[in-house]
Amino acid sequence: MKPPPLSGNITFLRPKFNISPRLLIIVPMIIFALVGVFSSFFTVSPESVAVVKRFGKLHYTADPGLHFKLPYGIDTATIVPIGRQLKLEFGFSTTGATNRYQSSDEPELERDMVTGDLNAAQVEWIVQYGITHPENYLFKFREPESTLRDLTESVMCEVIGDRTVDEVLTIGRAEIAMESLKRLKAILIKLDMGITAEQIQLKEVHPPAPVQRSFDEVNRAQQEREQLINEANGDYNRVIPKAKGLAQQRISAADGFAVQRINEAEGDVARFKQLLLQYDKAPAITKQRLYLETMNEVLPKLGPKIILDEDAKQFLPLMNLK
Repeated sequence: MKPPPLSGNITFLRPKFNISPRLLIIVPMIIFALVGVFSSFFTVSPESVAVVKRFGKLHYTADPGLHFKLPYGIDTATIVPIGRQLKLEFGFSTTGATNRYQSSDEPELERDMVTGDLNAAQVEWIVQYGITHPENYLFKFREPESTLRDLTESVMCEVIGDRTVDEVLTIGRAEIAMESLKRLKAILIKLDMGITAEQIQLKEVHPPAPVQRSFDEVNRAQQEREQLINEANGDYNRVIPKAKGLAQQRISAADGFAVQRINEAEGDVARFKQLLLQYDKAPAITKQRLYLETMNEVLPKLGPKIILDEDAKQFLPLMNLK
């Protein structure tokens, strides 16, 4: 069933709020006081310092800890991490970075470079840096990290342009990093940015994609060449010393045998001279003695023997047979 239609005059009652004028004054004052209290203190972490500005002008630098400043935007504190090692990435991007200047929006444009022999190379590298002077860091340049990125890219392009593509891809990477760091440090000191470059590290250096396969084959051939050279040097170092040692051993044995034979010959000569001297004194006696000594050495080696008198008539009577 439908409800009956309404008839007559209907009056809607509005709720009435009684707000005290004092309350309208006290509440904003309390909010204003709370904002002033909470904006009067700031905390600096152990690895940072705070640069306090009063009306936008440098006022003082606060060390780690809890500090007080004038509220309501009169004093503003900017935390600068002077104890941390920061980094910039070139040619690639790492997800989850808290520093918006850490990587570029178009890293593929940064890594494309031209070498000194007019070849193309793709270079990815990292710059690690630290903040040494917070005041210069905040007031010398409007965007110091962006300026640092531009300076680093310029230095790397200059250094890569002085090298051949083989040096960039193979043996020259360490030298490139050292030279780039040296030039970047000199520029930062000259500009007095309050930043110091600590290390430049090349991550990936490779040729462009269309010629990547050809360069890989060249590198593989060079590695095989170095491997074969190392194996040959190993065989040389293993065989040659052994042959030299064997040759020296045989030479030493021959020298020893020669000395032995010379000594034996000299001894035989000395004995012969002594014998000749005795023979000259008594030839018959010496001859007889030599004969007997010789027979004394020879006969024991003949085994069982029978000695007969050449004048004997028969052989059997001399045998003591039973």
